Amino acid sequence: MQSCNQMNMQNAISVVGGGPAGALAAARLAAGGNNVLLFEEKLAWEKPCGGGLTHKAAQQYPCLTDAESEGNLIDNCELISPSGRRVRFQMRHPVAIFSREKLNGLLLEQARNAAVDVRHERVTRITGGAGDWQLKTPQNEYEASYLVLAAGARNAFRAQFLSAIPPRDLMVTAGYFIPGRTSLMQIQFLKGIAGYIWVFPRTDHVSAGIAGKMGEISTPELRRLLEQWLEKNGFRLEGARFYSHILPSFSTHAFENLEVCGEGWAMIGDSAGLVDPITGEGLYYALRSAELCAEALLAGRPADYRTALEEEVLTELKLAARVSKRFYSGQIFGDSVLEKMVSLTAESKSFRDLMSDLFAGIQGYRDLRTRMYKILPAVMAEGLAGTLRRPWNKSGGSEFASDPLVE
Repeated sequence: MQSCNQMNMQNAISVVGGGPAGALAAARLAAGGNNVLLFEEKLAWEKPCGGGLTHKAAQQYPCLTDAESEGNLIDNCELISPSGRRVRFQMRHPVAIFSREKLNGLLLEQARNAAVDVRHERVTRITGGAGDWQLKTPQNEYEASYLVLAAGARNAFRAQFLSAIPPRDLMVTAGYFIPGRTSLMQIQFLKGIAGYIWVFPRTDHVSAGIAGKMGEISTPELRRLLEQWLEKNGFRLEGARFYSHILPSFSTHAFENLEVCGEGWAMIGDSAGLVDPITGEGLYYALRSAELCAEALLAGRPADYRTALEEEVLTELKLAARVSKRFYSGQIFGDSVLEKMVSLTAESKSFRDLMSDLFAGIQGYRDLRTRMYKILPAVMAEGLAGTLRRPWNKSGGSEFASDPLVE
């Protein structure tokens, strides 16, 4: 196993990939006095995803508040179980939903303001080694002393340093950018699929998509299921743009054996596989890994990046990987976990507060069990009272489905 080496901070650092992780890492490194080259062939682009920024991420990175006018603050959420049970509730902390093109543009501009040399070029080859990297693009050749890879899960260079991510550790997504507006964020869980349908309202359109584990279901089948759901729920696809994308969705074994840095290089964000295998959330982990990597390099101790990532990020993601299968296909009290989760959200204010904090990113997996034990008596009492007061409609939905909000 290679160790993360000491580096000469006077030499150039090259960051390959200008998404949120790459742009933030480059900005922090340049602000610390380094010469930084950032390579991004697309510059700001519309990434095929929901675009949600959690309350935790917004609090952690106040620089993103500059984009508040570009974000759509949503606090109304609807959860739909695989059988069709629905509950709407108001989240205690809103989710800011951005166009990724605008969010990426903001972060790239901040990198430029920090004196990062942003190159609108595609890196086609990387050779050399620690302290003497050579990067080739169709336009030029460059040298660098250190290399930060931030070019996504399926970038061509990951296998050069580690190995390509196998299909079993990937998630397939498909979706549409749909003209129109709504104030409701929707999550529909699915039968037999370790994934879900989402509807995320942006400022001038809706991002609606579906995700599933690679190998369990094909992209055409995901697209068909999504289109059926959208039609049933009143979304029209005239003028919509289709998209598809691949996300990391690591197993516990993959996280346990993950290497994120070596002699003269480091990986951050999706390149390192830092995505929650339950929710598919990756934006916060991309930003935080960029920050931790930059802090380690600025301190002249690159190996500290792996240590800090393990303590703060990987511990959470390992727990998510450990329970993801149980979350999507497990049973509890004679019902599926997903059905019971939606049921408890409808019946219990204590459980709604828990769900709200999970969406906000301020409730982690590490202390989730402890909190559940603390609120369990209240959840059981509220659930029983709600069941006696307003039983589920046996035909499929629930009486809550017609309520604007469950208070």
